[in-house]
Amino acid sequence: MYIDAHQHYWKIERDDYGWITPEIPVLFRDYLPADLEPELQKHGVSHTIVVQAAPTVEETEYILELSEKADSVAGVVGWLDLASPSFQAEFERLSKHPKFTGLRVMIQEMADPGVLLTRPYIEALSYLAERDVPVDLLVLDHQLPQLIAMLKQVPGLRGVIDHLAKPPIASGSLEPWRSRMAEVAGHPGIYCKLSGMVTEADPQGWTQEDFTAYIHAVLELFGPERVMFGSDWPVCLMAATYDEVIEILRNALQGRLSAEEMEPVFGANAARFYKLDQQHLGK
Repeated sequence: MYIDAHQHYWKIERDDYGWITPEIPVLFRDYLPADLEPELQKHGVSHTIVVQAAPTVEETEYILELSEKADSVAGVVGWLDLASPSFQAEFERLSKHPKFTGLRVMIQEMADPGVLLTRPYIEALSYLAERDVPVDLLVLDHQLPQLIAMLKQVPGLRGVIDHLAKPPIASGSLEPWRSRMAEVAGHPGIYCKLSGMVTEADPQGWTQEDFTAYIHAVLELFGPERVMFGSDWPVCLMAATYDEVIEILRNALQGRLSAEEMEPVFGANAARFYKLDQQHLGK
């Protein structure tokens, strides 16, 4: 069972993807299940987790609708405004959908990541933690101190760091990113996605070696049971093909993990984190 734990679908005419502009031509087009299916079949990926790409409830509802017609979609990670007075009611409504598997908090977009520590956010995250809801954490390296402070207040959160917290791969610097990630990894309910790396490297001149130290660091800090593969397709296409994204990860893991240890990174860890059952996986 192979699962791509992080990819996106979108339809440009929906017009809530403000970050996707004509200046990024490779992304400024529709990307739908039929576009990804050949890649999934080629690599034996049976299922994916579709993650929200716009901070709107409407986009979450849209990808949930897509999931109903795409057997390959095991789950959808949506978006809600955690500070909204109607947050809990909206969450209960969305969670009734059989393929709704969690929410993503877009810390990356916060001008002041300290917002994460305000009462509405702590209350909302505590509500999710009490219900053991999977939470994706889209966070940047320099925002990790605020994330760490939040985790101390919500220690039971079931969370996953998206894209390794976007370390400075292009420059090759490991610190202070590695030390911050070590603190994050100290919380047993937090996982890390081995995703989104190619767009943090030199898009035209990256090499395998650019990623190896970061992948190995995450593996050492979180252990092979708390990391998972995600392609970040189609965003990855700005710098690499689906084939190359998988090859980068496999090359870095070979020699570090046995075949038996590598398999869960490409499937079972994501299934466990997102609590995927037979209904999600179509078995």
